[in-house]
Amino acid sequence: MSTTASKARAFSYLASGLLAVLLAGCAADGGAPPALSGGQTCKSIFAELTRLDKEGVENIIQRQTAGQKLPTAQKAKADLYNKLLNEYLGARCHENKST
Repeated sequence: MSTTASKARAFSYLASGLLAVLLAGCAADGGAPPALSGGQTCKSIFAELTRLDKEGVENIIQRQTAGQKLPTAQKAKADLYNKLLNEYLGARCHENKST
């Protein structure tokens, strides 16, 4: 399989996972979003996600999704990004960018 095909497949897995998270949030019962822990705000989580994006975490996640073994530090970075993204979406921060 070519490198381009591998990247496309990894990206499709990542996109599918994100879509599943979004749909799960949309299917929620419409109650209040969960509170953020540890004094976090939507803005602070977004800032951390942006920082990780600038450090190239997207490529790390694509490699992880493709089944490549990652060094411990990179795996931790990918796991942190996914945790923050789940918190951001779960708190519905994407629905109200002003908070």
